[in-house]
Amino acid sequence: MKKIRVLVAKPGLDGHDRGALVIAQALRDHGMEVIYTGLRQSPAQIAQAAVQEDVDVIGLSSLSGAHRTLFPKVLEELDNRSASEIPVIGGGVIPSEDIPYLLDKGIKKVFTSGSSTEVLAAYIQEMIDPQTKLVESPKKIAHIGIAVENIDVALSFYTDLLGLELEAVEKVESEGVKVAFIKIGESRLELLEPLNESSALKKFLDKKGEGIHHIALEVDNINSRLQQLKQQGVTLINEEAKDGAHNSQIAFIHPKAANGVLFELCQHKGSDN
Repeated sequence: MKKIRVLVAKPGLDGHDRGALVIAQALRDHGMEVIYTGLRQSPAQIAQAAVQEDVDVIGLSSLSGAHRTLFPKVLEELDNRSASEIPVIGGGVIPSEDIPYLLDKGIKKVFTSGSSTEVLAAYIQEMIDPQTKLVESPKKIAHIGIAVENIDVALSFYTDLLGLELEAVEKVESEGVKVAFIKIGESRLELLEPLNESSALKKFLDKKGEGIHHIALEVDNINSRLQQLKQQGVTLINEEAKDGAHNSQIAFIHPKAANGVLFELCQHKGSDN
């Protein structure tokens, strides 16, 4: 099988390339061929090198703050050489508010400083060979879990004042919770009440009080997704899916992986396994 060829480039006047070298070595460790152009390359030099080396993808790294100008210029230079089909991704010190601008200009994806090399390598592999993609992105927010002391007391706000519909109430003994499902569009709010003192939800309420407990994302192939997240170094509370409410399979991602937010992956039975 032909190896993926990646051009790693530092456009502009950046004087440091330690990060780019680390990325280059990580991609080599994943079986890719990497051509590194070195420091202080012009957009024209980068585009010309990409064409000459017949690369599959270009990775641009910028620390100088000139990414809004330099990244689009690389795309222009590729177009001038009839090579606009070569995808370009970016990384480095790039403020989040600049990412939509770069994507709109044609950059395929921007990796922030918190991205792992595992995720980067997987993205390149899937972009070049879509058949290697193990799982699709989450479909939607399945529900938002809200911790309450007493569902009967809390419910009237949602049904009477907001006018939302109570769909069902269910006990999930394995989690030690009672759940009220409130439908809103294609998603739901779930009011969560602890069933006993030993429930993890009870401990949450004692520590943080009532409020948002978790956000659930609807996915297909939940166990494959858990395996992928584990391989990418994401800390999981559940490494395998388990039975959840509303005829679903669920698993939780540890909050420290998501800036303190507890995320649940949710797959309703009948979806792909």
